[in-house]
Amino acid sequence: MQCGRLRPWIPASRDSAWALRERIEKSFDIEMGRFHEKPVGPHPMFSYQVAFKNDKLAPLISWLTLNHGDLTVFIHPNTGQDLEDHRDRAVWIGKSVPLVLDIFTKKDS
Repeated sequence: MQCGRLRPWIPASRDSAWALRERIEKSFDIEMGRFHEKPVGPHPMFSYQVAFKNDKLAPLISWLTLNHGDLTVFIHPNTGQDLEDHRDRAVWIGKSVPLVLDIFTKKDS
């Protein structure tokens, strides 16, 4: 069962984001998504996705709080309720950034 998605956001350095990605891959048995060099969906900054199961949540958050550097990390569950998952159930590591949430209300209209 997939628990959530993590997106390290890349405000300053693509290289530091790639370095973090490689460290995540070496440290955890989780699914790495594509590296997006443009805003995607509700995510207003460049990012990549990391998908993980429930048992990885606590160790991953603990590790990221110590290793995220200057990157912003956004973590949300993947319940199928996209608006609520992004707006009400998210965790930020580093600075929070306003999301483009109107894509979810437009989708439902």
